[in-house]
Amino acid sequence: MLSIALKMLFRDKAKYFGIIMGVTLASMVITQQGAIFIGLMSRTFAPITDMGNPDIWVMDSKVQFIDDTKPLQDTALFRVRGVEGVAWAAPLYKGFIRARMADGQFQNCTVVGLEDATLTGGPPLMLAGRLEDLRQADAVIVDAIGASTRLAKPPLQPGGAPRPLVVGDTMELNDKRGVVVGISQNTRSFQSQPTVYTTYSRATTYAPRERKLLTFILVNAQPGEDLQELCNRISRVSGLAAYTRDQFKWKTVTYFIENTGIPINFGIAVTLGFVIGTVITGFMFYSFTVDNLRYFGTLKAMGATDRVLLSMIMLQSLVVGGIGYGLGVGLASFFGYMSRHTALAFRLPWQLLFASASAVLIICLLSAMLSIRKVITLEPAIVFKG
Repeated sequence: MLSIALKMLFRDKAKYFGIIMGVTLASMVITQQGAIFIGLMSRTFAPITDMGNPDIWVMDSKVQFIDDTKPLQDTALFRVRGVEGVAWAAPLYKGFIRARMADGQFQNCTVVGLEDATLTGGPPLMLAGRLEDLRQADAVIVDAIGASTRLAKPPLQPGGAPRPLVVGDTMELNDKRGVVVGISQNTRSFQSQPTVYTTYSRATTYAPRERKLLTFILVNAQPGEDLQELCNRISRVSGLAAYTRDQFKWKTVTYFIENTGIPINFGIAVTLGFVIGTVITGFMFYSFTVDNLRYFGTLKAMGATDRVLLSMIMLQSLVVGGIGYGLGVGLASFFGYMSRHTALAFRLPWQLLFASASAVLIICLLSAMLSIRKVITLEPAIVFKG
């Protein structure tokens, strides 16, 4: 009976391809929009991802996300270093500073100041130069995307392409000189501003004068230390907020989910994809079932039970669902692959594949339910009428 069900499905090529296109559309939209949403959210904590060394981030208790900087007193660093279970603690400056371009234009940059002695929190990968070169006079490291786009030098000829910053070039940060000693490869951030690395002491000279300039304290735990217990201990001793790396990432994502319209916009797109896919698939599958009622009626007249007919319809629904899901995910993945070198955020984890597969399964079940009722209430005698 199951082979007969497949023959019935494949014989009607027009409706067969129509059903598959409906499932493919839903699968592609859900997967693509979900991947872009996840990609955007992962960019919100890109600086945390790039700084892979610290186990714990310590900050003011009012900080809501990674770019919500609230400076601390310098003495906070020594209090954290004195907490039992802390292997080391390093200061970090993170702030926004204006860079003056060669043509007189200004560009806001994210300046990251690393501890002078250890350079903890440096870029994840160097494309040119060395991290240790930051110890040279006026040295800075610029991320590759910023160096080739917003911080690029003017073209030599009118109408030409801008020239990327290279090692040896100079730039001006808050009216102070900076010499490029390296180009780093960083994860794109949510705000897409150029990232400039330098030492902590030099970053504080670039920054506008304030009473407090220490932004974060990066902490590494001693071997075998429970991170959550250490976070609680640091908070209790210092009066500051302490989060593990994953907790700080989630705190940042939660802020953007709760305080921006991004989830609503992508949620509407995913819902529309689901609804449109359900309508198209349900209509086409119902039409396919109606066209084949005489065959179902014949099988019922020959003694096929409702359970057998139900299994035939479910098999047909699952087959087109599986094919459509594979095509939709494939198209979404191809889209993400083709846009890998663009500014588009796209991230496709396995959890999203599972979620889109669940959505497609629901679409198939809803579509099958419409047809099942028609077949179950079918009178076998209808086959012999006319």
